[in-house]
Amino acid sequence: MTVYLPDGKALEVPEGATARDVAERIGPGLAKAAVGALVNGEVYDLLKPLPPGATVRILTEKDPEYQLLFRHTLAHVLAQAVKEFFREKGYDPESVKLGVGPVIEKGFYYDIDAPEPLSDEDLPQIEEKMREILKRDLPLKRYVLPREAALARYQGRDPYKTELILDLPEGEEISFYQQGDEAFGFTDLCRGPHVPSTGRIPPHFKLTHVAGAYWRGDERRPMLQRVYGVAFRTAEELKEYLWQLEEAKKRDHRRLGRELELFLIDPMVGKGLVLWLPKGNVIREELIAFMREEQVKRGYQLVTTPHIGSLELYKTSGHYPYYAESQFPPISFKERGEEEEYLLKPMNCPHHIRIYAHKKRSYRELPLRLAEFGTVYRYEKAGELLGLTRVRGFTQDDAHIFCAPEDVKGEFLGVLDLVLKVFATLGLKDFRARIGTRDPKSQKYVGDEAKWSLAERQIEEAALEAGLHYTVEEGDAAFYGPKLDFVVKDALGREWQLGTIQVDYNLPERFGLTYVGKDGEEHRPVMIHRAPFGSLERFIGILIEHFAGDFPLWLAPVQVVVVPVSEKQEDYALLVAQRLKEAGLRAEADTRPERMQARIRDAELKKVPYVLVVGEKEKAEGAVSVRRRHRGLLGVMPLAAFLEGALKEYRERRLEPVFE
Repeated sequence: MTVYLPDGKALEVPEGATARDVAERIGPGLAKAAVGALVNGEVYDLLKPLPPGATVRILTEKDPEYQLLFRHTLAHVLAQAVKEFFREKGYDPESVKLGVGPVIEKGFYYDIDAPEPLSDEDLPQIEEKMREILKRDLPLKRYVLPREAALARYQGRDPYKTELILDLPEGEEISFYQQGDEAFGFTDLCRGPHVPSTGRIPPHFKLTHVAGAYWRGDERRPMLQRVYGVAFRTAEELKEYLWQLEEAKKRDHRRLGRELELFLIDPMVGKGLVLWLPKGNVIREELIAFMREEQVKRGYQLVTTPHIGSLELYKTSGHYPYYAESQFPPISFKERGEEEEYLLKPMNCPHHIRIYAHKKRSYRELPLRLAEFGTVYRYEKAGELLGLTRVRGFTQDDAHIFCAPEDVKGEFLGVLDLVLKVFATLGLKDFRARIGTRDPKSQKYVGDEAKWSLAERQIEEAALEAGLHYTVEEGDAAFYGPKLDFVVKDALGREWQLGTIQVDYNLPERFGLTYVGKDGEEHRPVMIHRAPFGSLERFIGILIEHFAGDFPLWLAPVQVVVVPVSEKQEDYALLVAQRLKEAGLRAEADTRPERMQARIRDAELKKVPYVLVVGEKEKAEGAVSVRRRHRGLLGVMPLAAFLEGALKEYRERRLEPVFE
């Protein structure tokens, strides 16, 4: 058969040839360096037969795809090491049942059903066994079995692999990878790709933790143990990542939320339902005030809608049944003689649509921009809930713009400007844009193809005009329209999806929305859905970790603590705190009978931006001794001067202090 090299050169190889055969034909040096291949753009290993007519580019350890290959093989090495770990404990290795072991960002994991629970304390020993397997340089071998033979290998011994084989479509190739020999090596059901041998895996990896994971993500199925690992090409990359991991633990918003008394999730109230404590609510209200201020400047009108709605509303919108699995069940009152069913609000847009539709609209009213800090409810599986970032009830800074088709690009650019203003105000400088388009093969979308194509084109034109760098993700659109998401990097370089804008020609169609145009005829408006924060809960969780709880002055729950040197200055400390509060700052006086240094230290631990120390000299002069977190002592200044500077820093929402 013929295959083609990247330069277009044709190469004749035997039918069933692999990328290894191609590398050997090109030259012995490349054959030795090869770790895999790009075959028609897909990563292959050196063991999988090539399709006829394929374009083949040989990969070496210098190529970025190398990481995918060695991380995947490390998952198999982990499974082999766990079996050897339990063999040494006296168990039959066959008693270790295996689920799946995929590559994930930065590493890999394997789901394991072991004869006794694994713990994080076991990981160093398992990791050492993995390193021994790498040193053995076990060659990998790929082979294919018929369905019956593949099932015979696992039936009665491993229910998880048996199920995976049974779920494969009839006629699909069932492949296995074996490392080492059959008797003392390891074999796994797998599509690949892998490195040629375990010796081609760099030793820069670490097992990080063990977690519970339901088989196939279904909480009705057995709970397996998921062992996670990370792996990199170089020791420097691993060291940097492990530092980030430790730093992330310190910044964990769940830990800081507890220490700084920002929020709590009480099991008696319900899983995934957030209780905002007074200090956390300050952050929430400051963000709401900021967004409300920006929205009013930009011509938005604020509305409020209920927390539930008729099921018929969501059937019309398509949210039910399209998202039925992620919603709470309908609420029925049939036993009380009422036929209507209700749903906890999963989205705000149908309510805003009904506000638009409550009267006849003219082109003169457009664009109509309706905004709401609306609380919605989604059913997340208990195992997927995570602090503020995955919850069951959350508030969105939601808005919907109803406009004429010719105004879509201009309105979209206006929303982009608002999102960029949010990022700049919070110091989120490192971000990228991602356009989600429809997957033409999927049936989950509503509306005709022409309108989808128009909406996708309008988003791309707006992104280009705004000078955004973006990628296009096919299949990432909402069911009713394409969207643009922002992916932001935090202080640790982690990526978070924040802020989304969607163009929607379909919901106006489903609800029959119209406006009277200049020609006196009825026309269909276009909707733009936007939420720069996304959800306040998730956004605040990310901000807590980004700032490590060290918020800029405008977001700090307590902005100033006044500390008297001794009880003789308590009255002055209370007076200063009162003056600050009356001026609009969040201030407290710490008059506890503790040493002054202890009280200053407590304010530091609570991450309070400013500490004002007052002694007899300051009291006599109407002054304060100013300490700024991370800057130390700034000196003595009149109270009025401090107040003027602090108010400027607060009201201008500055990230850096005004005092040097």
